[in-house]
Order: sequence, then C-alpha cells, then structure tokens
Amino acid sequence: MATTAQCMSTSLIDSKAVARQSASATSPQCVSLPSLPPLPVQPQNRVWKATGYCRKLARNVAAMATGEAPAEAATTDVTELIKPIQEAWDKVEDKYAVSSLAVSGAVLLWGSTGMISAIDRLPLIPGVLELVGIGYTGWFAYKNLVYKPDREALIEKIKCTYKDIIGSN
Repeated sequence: MATTAQCMSTSLIDSKAVARQSASATSPQCVSLPSLPPLPVQPQNRVWKATGYCRKLARNVAAMATGEAPAEAATTDVTELIKPIQEAWDKVEDKYAVSSLAVSGAVLLWGSTGMISAIDRLPLIPGVLELVGIGYTGWFAYKNLVYKPDREALIEKIKCTYKDIIGSN
C-alpha cells in the first residue's frame, strides 16, 4: 500500500509566511521549516572602497617587487651558502655511500616520527614514558652534577669523547 503524503509548505505573500496544509500533513514524516528572510542589500559605495584599497595595495606591492637591491642580496646569500656545500661534495670520495646514508637517514627520521606519533596515541604509554624520562633526568643530575668531583669527571669524559670523534691532529 503506497500512500503519498504532502508535507506542509510555506509561500511568501506580502512578506508574511502563509502555511498551506494538506489532510495528511500532520504525519510524523513531514517537517516544515520557515522560509529564510531576504538577503540585505549592500550599498555600492562599500564595494568601491574595497576595490580602491586593493588597487592601492597592489601598486605598493608592485613597486616593492621591482627593486633590484634585494634580488642581488638574495643571489649573493645563496651562492655563499651553496659554494661550501659544493666544495665539501667534491672532496667526498665515495659519493654513492654518502648519498645512500643521507637517504636512509631521511627514511629513518620519517619512520621514527610515525612510530612516535603512534606511541603517543596509546592510552597509558606517554605518561609512563614521561615519568621514566623525569626519573632518569633526576638520577643523572644526582649522579653526575651535584658534587664537584663527579662534574669534573663528566666534563673530562665529554672532552675525551669529543677528541675521539673529531680526532686529534
């Protein structure tokens, strides 16, 4: 049995909403909404002011963009930055190994950020890891930084490690 029900509709007559209702409009399937008021009319003067302001702004930007001093400064900065990098790259003997290390480092960094964000979404793990970090920081400070002989031993160990990495000439 298919029955058709007409919903309540409104029509706008003399800026007043007049409702028409059929015999079956009282069914729970029909929902009526009031009609929206008309859009307010914006004065033309406001549009003219906005376009005038945009024109002034565009002229200022164009005048600033044609200057030659910033362009020369930018090229000298770029060449000063690129030149040492090119010299260091020319000194490298095994370019394949260095480039593969750089790519693997980038992939490792990307993967570790994904792993850290996944761990951060777990319910209890971030709080526990934060407590572990605070505890280790306190232990390290007590063990190596509180007393003067321990600080001197730590500084000596850092200097020794630095010399091992850099190499002594």
